[in-house]
Amino acid sequence: MASFTHLRPALLALVLGASAFLAHATPSDTEDKLIDTLIQRVSKMSSMIFLRNGSEYNASDAAKHMQAKYDYFKKELVTAEDFIERCASRSEMTGQAYRVKLTNGTVRDANEFLNSELRALRQATGAKKPGG
Repeated sequence: MASFTHLRPALLALVLGASAFLAHATPSDTEDKLIDTLIQRVSKMSSMIFLRNGSEYNASDAAKHMQAKYDYFKKELVTAEDFIERCASRSEMTGQAYRVKLTNGTVRDANEFLNSELRALRQATGAKKPGG
C-alpha cells in the first residue's frame, strides 16, 4: 500500500500534463492549410445549398459559418477530420447533422461530403493524414 501512495502523485501529474497538452492542441501548419483550403473550396460551390438546422444557406454563408466555428474551436482540433467533425458537420446547439444539396438535387450528409472533398485535397496535395 505504501508504494501506491507514492504512485498516486505521479499518476496525477501524468493526467494533468496530458490534459494541459490536449487543451492547447492546434492543427499543424499542413492541417491548418488543408482546413483553410477546404473552407475556400466550399465558398466557391455556388450552385450548392447547405442545410443547417432546417434552413438553407448559400456556399459563401456556409463557408463563413465554418470559418467562425474553426476560429472558435481551433485550439481543440488537431486534424482536418477533427475540423469537419466539430465545425462543419453538425450543430453544436441542436446536435443536428448538416446536409448538402448537390446540383442534381441529391442531399448528402455534410460529414460524408466534406470528408470526400478532404480526401481529394489530400490526394491532390500529397498531404497525408496525421498518424496515417
